[in-house]
Amino acid sequence: MTERQPPAHGPSAGDEVPSSGGAADDAAPASVDWDLLISQLAEQPQEDGWVTLQEASSAAGVARSTLRSWYRAGHVPSRMVAGTHGPQRLVPLDAVLDRALQSSRARRQLEHARSLEAEVEDLRRRIRAIERHLGLDGGG
Repeated sequence: MTERQPPAHGPSAGDEVPSSGGAADDAAPASVDWDLLISQLAEQPQEDGWVTLQEASSAAGVARSTLRSWYRAGHVPSRMVAGTHGPQRLVPLDAVLDRALQSSRARRQLEHARSLEAEVEDLRRRIRAIERHLGLDGGG
């Protein structure tokens, strides 16, 4: 088995790539033994603080593509684990948040998201006050 990791969007475990026969098959890369890879990934110890790219993206307010560029450049560590639909990449949430705070763009997006949340909460308070004033908060 080579040190190369399979792409995250590749075939699922048990998928077979159909063979068309002929000279093109001679140049095709070797297939990945997904069952072996998943069993090896399942043996890795679980650590707290490691989350999926989607979870890290939501928490840090950065795109998954940004997270991919960060772990490929070595700015944040990552690892592959067995997921419900095949191998899944995890990143440590603390490292992602630290890196996001170093990025001026991500910091601005995070501050903007926080300010929007504060505005929404303020509007909700105002609506509740108006509903109480109009007597609409009693369900009638």
